Amino acid sequence: MAKQFHLGWFLQGSSVQAWGEPFTGAIGRDWRSAEFFVDIAKSLERARFDYLLIEDSSYVGESYGNSREIYLTGGLSTPRQDPSVMATLMAAQTSRLGIVPTLSTFAYPPYLLARLVASLDQISAGRIGWNMVTGSSDYAAMNYGMPGMPEHDLRYDMADEYMACVNALWDSWDPDSIIADSETGVLVDHTKVRQVDFEGRWYKSRGPLNSGPLPQGRPVIAQAGGSPRGKRFAALHADTVVASVKGTAGMKAYRDELRAQAVAQGRNPDDIKVLFLVSPTIGETEEEARLRHAQKMARAAKQVPQLLAFFGKITNINFAAYDLDTPVNELTLTTNGHQQTLDDFKKVTGKKTLREAMLSYRGNNGSVELVGTPDGVAARMEEVMAEVGGDGFLITTNDTSRRIIAEITEGLIPALQARGLARREYGHAQFRDNLLEF
Repeated sequence: MAKQFHLGWFLQGSSVQAWGEPFTGAIGRDWRSAEFFVDIAKSLERARFDYLLIEDSSYVGESYGNSREIYLTGGLSTPRQDPSVMATLMAAQTSRLGIVPTLSTFAYPPYLLARLVASLDQISAGRIGWNMVTGSSDYAAMNYGMPGMPEHDLRYDMADEYMACVNALWDSWDPDSIIADSETGVLVDHTKVRQVDFEGRWYKSRGPLNSGPLPQGRPVIAQAGGSPRGKRFAALHADTVVASVKGTAGMKAYRDELRAQAVAQGRNPDDIKVLFLVSPTIGETEEEARLRHAQKMARAAKQVPQLLAFFGKITNINFAAYDLDTPVNELTLTTNGHQQTLDDFKKVTGKKTLREAMLSYRGNNGSVELVGTPDGVAARMEEVMAEVGGDGFLITTNDTSRRIIAEITEGLIPALQARGLARREYGHAQFRDNLLEF
């Protein structure tokens, strides 16, 4: 029997989706309502996805040309709403799908985050994850009263301590601490709730939480560690990893290294599900799919400044300062932001001009190209996973619409199920149990 793999959806924030792309309806108006996003969650649950991850940032970009203009006029990651609000509404309208909001360690004191996530896990009956990010933008840091972001590796040192603090808070209630005995009148066994008194170099919290135990004990932790320090962090803390690595050789090397890091830190590597970002283009025929892909690339070719602006937002680089026809290998590009993303960009684009590089890297988003009929794409996904070794895919698109969602959930997923590659039914009620099912 074919090896099943896990499936997630990487949603580009609870914000305007695919502004200027075809078939997005009145997205400029409708993004304010939860209906579109709840519809996505319900569709993914019908297709038996493991989870939906809500990406986030809490600032308006201004890296490109040191201006907010292109970000605002082009709807690039703005405006957007707080992901915990959307996660609550999605959880209320689903019963099995994992919901994973992105919450930054620099923006939430540990107690606040631990309580928020615990509450979400309770109302969802054990289906909440936390996409744990340290933040990468000085602009975001300034919004919270900080002078800027700490240095990249220091952020992960701080995050290790942050994780120790929130874990202690989640562990401050034993799983069986709620007695709810109407005969004795005892609701909580007070001997099973403990003060934490956590005090580290950067964080401290008295505890215990006042929100009670989590159904899952702790939430599912998602992480996108790509730098050497980030991979070490993910290998220690993550239950599922968001991986954006180009090509099957790079994908396999990334997964092998992460699993080796997990073993070195005393973890079972099978407990960490590495999902690779892909962006399928589906057609009823191979020819239709190729045409749609060509049309998508043609639209991207007209939006190189927007692609560079988005890339500059996550790497803190002002790409407007460079000539588009300069080879990438002649540019001195460094970042205190997403290091692995920039390193991968430089590695795979080499001597291409900045224009060519951005089109090939961002215009065709994903670890491997997936273009074809539902069955053709399913076959390619099977080949890739067989070569890489697992564990699954995290689907993302630059043109998310109800049409795109339907093509994936009603076209591609049945093709994967027919090949025995995707689950037909959830095996468990809680998120972590479904992740660990295979």
